[in-house]
Amino acid sequence: MIRILLAEDQGMLRGALALLLDLEDDIEVVGQACDGEEALSLIASLQPDVCLLDIEMPLKTGLDVAEQLRKLDSVCKVIILTTFARPGYFERAVKADVQGYLLKDGPSDMLAESIRRVMKGHREISPELIFGTIKDKNPLSAREREILSLSAQGKSANEISSILHLSYGTVRNYISEILNKLDTRNRIEAIRMAEEKGWL
Repeated sequence: MIRILLAEDQGMLRGALALLLDLEDDIEVVGQACDGEEALSLIASLQPDVCLLDIEMPLKTGLDVAEQLRKLDSVCKVIILTTFARPGYFERAVKADVQGYLLKDGPSDMLAESIRRVMKGHREISPELIFGTIKDKNPLSAREREILSLSAQGKSANEISSILHLSYGTVRNYISEILNKLDTRNRIEAIRMAEEKGWL
């Protein structure tokens, strides 16, 4: 029996997925989580074989959970379920060494088959998600991402310069370069675009 933990913040979708997977003879949903923190706690206590993680969840995203499991050398296999073909998400999923990266709107029997294949050591990735990642390469450098990420947390240029030990002028130059690269008018637009494309 393949023991599954399901983490999805939309209750109706989570319940429907759990019901469909429980219909399979060799699959049992042993736990359900509505956010990333709960998922990590349940993975630790229930020790499932596979965890199905939605990307966009409160507290910790599915990718945050996958990255933490990798650091902990967890034996639990990870399948990310998403509706988003965003390049940054796919890059993070690959780095976190997830075993599956699948679209939510696929048929449930295909999901069950993917779970079985992952248990046999295969990697399962929806082709549409791979092609979706080819469209946009992240134009931002690591430092620019760091500065934009701090901006997204509400930090001012002065605060960012203090945190990163850079001069105020240098931070302003980085922000100006970020706006140019993303062809946006202000930081709010730049943050929104970078988050939508999975670059932060």
